[in-house]
Amino acid sequence: MGERIPQAFIDDLLDRLDIVDIVDSRVKLKRAGKNYQACCPFHDEKTPSFSVSPEKQFYYCFGCGASGNALGFVMDYDRVSFRDAVESLARTAGVSIPETKERSSQAIAADKKRKQIFQLLTQATAFYQQQLRKHESRIEAARYLTKRGLSADIVKNYQLGLAPPGWDLLINHLIEANSSLSEDSVKKLAIEAGLLVENPENQRRYDRFRNRIMFPILDVRNRVIGFGGRVLGNSEDNKKQPKYLNSPETPVFHKGKELYGLTYAKKIFSQIPQLLVVEGYMDVVSLAQFDIHYAVATLGTACGQDHLELAFKHTQEVIFCFDGDKAGRNAAKRALENCLPTMQDGRQVKFLFLPEGEDPDTLVRQIGKDSFEQMIGKAVPLEEYLFDSVAENMNLATMEGRASLSKKVAPLINLLPKGIYRELMFSNLARRTELDLETLRELMTETPDLTPQAEDSTAAEMPQHIEFAPDDVHAIYEQIEREDEPPYYTQNPVEQAPTQTVTDHSGEIDITPEKRLTMLLVQTPSIAEIDRDLSVLRGSKNEDIKRFLEIYELLKQRPNYKSKHQIVGSRLHTHGNNDIDQISEILKRDHLAECQERIDYDPISEFEHCLQQVQTKIKKLNTNNELKSLSTVKGAGSDAEKEKARQLILKRQQELNINTDKH
Repeated sequence: MGERIPQAFIDDLLDRLDIVDIVDSRVKLKRAGKNYQACCPFHDEKTPSFSVSPEKQFYYCFGCGASGNALGFVMDYDRVSFRDAVESLARTAGVSIPETKERSSQAIAADKKRKQIFQLLTQATAFYQQQLRKHESRIEAARYLTKRGLSADIVKNYQLGLAPPGWDLLINHLIEANSSLSEDSVKKLAIEAGLLVENPENQRRYDRFRNRIMFPILDVRNRVIGFGGRVLGNSEDNKKQPKYLNSPETPVFHKGKELYGLTYAKKIFSQIPQLLVVEGYMDVVSLAQFDIHYAVATLGTACGQDHLELAFKHTQEVIFCFDGDKAGRNAAKRALENCLPTMQDGRQVKFLFLPEGEDPDTLVRQIGKDSFEQMIGKAVPLEEYLFDSVAENMNLATMEGRASLSKKVAPLINLLPKGIYRELMFSNLARRTELDLETLRELMTETPDLTPQAEDSTAAEMPQHIEFAPDDVHAIYEQIEREDEPPYYTQNPVEQAPTQTVTDHSGEIDITPEKRLTMLLVQTPSIAEIDRDLSVLRGSKNEDIKRFLEIYELLKQRPNYKSKHQIVGSRLHTHGNNDIDQISEILKRDHLAECQERIDYDPISEFEHCLQQVQTKIKKLNTNNELKSLSTVKGAGSDAEKEKARQLILKRQQELNINTDKH
């Protein structure tokens, strides 16, 4: 234990940590301008005089004079030795302590190199910002930034710049700015910083970033550690280049451990309410333009456990934002599995799926901040998305479906840290599958698998033999409407085609339009993507209509639901087996399934036709009820009431005449 902890390790450890996080985990801080403050933990006081500077990574008390860095604070506050304080900080950073009797020359050189790399990256940032103001390509760059809707303040706050066309503009600037170093030394440092590329064949060195809008990447200490660049223009040469280009791994930049935009969020919020994880830095900047300052982005890699642990150091809620297409759903499943080991009690993870083809940048400009944040508010909690994604093609109305769900979900839940949340998830699975907890725990050792299974053919088997003509689909509704008309509805006799029947076990076709609304919606969830006025239905006491409206609203809130199995799984969780039995019965009574295969069938048109019938039916019923109530004033009541009754009856008669003429 007498061996010395290398100073290079301590310096690197302090570089990895933010003193604000270290102090705030022990003494709750409040933002005060650029700094944070609290009542001093080292002496009694009522007015805060204890200040923490994130810029200087230093604390100072104006009352008692206590001061120091993060290591000194842990020693004084926790009352531990130097070694114990280093071990505590190392655990926080997730690193182990090397041991050596004396600091090696290699360690000293590595420490010096890190400082030089930071210096070059800072100089490169200033260079790119200057080029955005002065280089002849600035006009094209300004045109692009304006097209993306970015203001001068956002460009300044995020330190955006321009890497102009040319092979050696940056390196020449760095050589000039570091005259105390040899030209070769500057070039070698620039290569290690990710600013230069060396051709292995001819050893030619040139600027990595050329003709790009530059996005500096900052660490939690507010230091530039790398860059992202977005190509400018549509020339043939540019089309051959990657649209987005990030810095490579360097001694100071590790893309698997950094979140673009986190530093800016920390500047805005003393306590970050939530973090929205988006795909790219342009999404982060565009959202900031609309005063959404809690977006962060991974840097060309999937969101891993290190990203999540970093995010959870600053907030308790993380929301993933994905495109609603297949690639987005696959990315969401990867993020889901990475999330599970980090889900300590009190943490929340949600999933937001955007309309297919949209990203946060384009969508927020279309719908604005308020509507976008309303979408964020409807993000799917992890506990729901876990079951939805695994049960995507499973029929949970069957024992086989519930058995398959149990076998796939139990190993995933087992990835959760031990705690209340983990136990609640097992209880949730038990409710959905009707299995006891002991049986589920036996499945925990299975290998986690988020691969969707093939479509379950037992989902809602339909009768196969239908005798009515395939072009007579709408006649079914007309027959139902005629049979269900209230007594006041009369029409002239017309010739009717013989009633068609189904020769399987189900007998006569008797599905009502109200039930068919639910059937069509469950079978074709994309129906809910169209905005419709359903106000006429909302006052109905009909249980089938109530169920339809609940499912319709569910699909509005969960645009990622693309199959009937996801709907059934959600309803099973929220409404139980009785509701699922009724939905399954409705699906089994879909006697038009064969027609759908034999004709050019459009479920959306069919839905609109059915919806119009139901709305007309409700309107007639409402009018009838009003007529009934007004009939009591035929021989009594005021003149105004009598006139209202007379006008309403006249209007109803006119409607009936029109309907009669149509027939």
